[in-house]
Amino acid sequence: MKNIEILLLENDLDSAKAEAFVTNDESGGIVSFVGTVRKFTKGKEVIRLEFEAYRPMAIKEMRKIAEHILAHYPARRVAIHHRVGVLPIGGIAVVISVSCPHRKDAFLACQYAIDTLKETVPIWKKEVFTDGEIWVAAHP
Repeated sequence: MKNIEILLLENDLDSAKAEAFVTNDESGGIVSFVGTVRKFTKGKEVIRLEFEAYRPMAIKEMRKIAEHILAHYPARRVAIHHRVGVLPIGGIAVVISVSCPHRKDAFLACQYAIDTLKETVPIWKKEVFTDGEIWVAAHP
């Protein structure tokens, strides 16, 4: 679908590329969410994150999220990009951009996308700390 861009990449993500994809003459609001690797989680110092995905299902589920947004919000375009592999502190793990005629809808659609992604997409992360590591779901 020409209004949806789904990427699951092993190289760096670029939020400007997602925003460029969703930019169009019909939209006055573009909202992007950029999730980055933070240095501390629950008081523990993080060294890096490692993401793995069940690729076919992850892409399918991200596409379903984007299709839902186009069907239930006045969104014109949706980009969902997620990273797999090893990410350093400050690395971008996920970028979601949504364009709509008005800002409120763009904010709501973008929030729906990230919340649903974390609940349904089969992506797992290993948090590597200074004192050990643990695999956790990227969703609750």
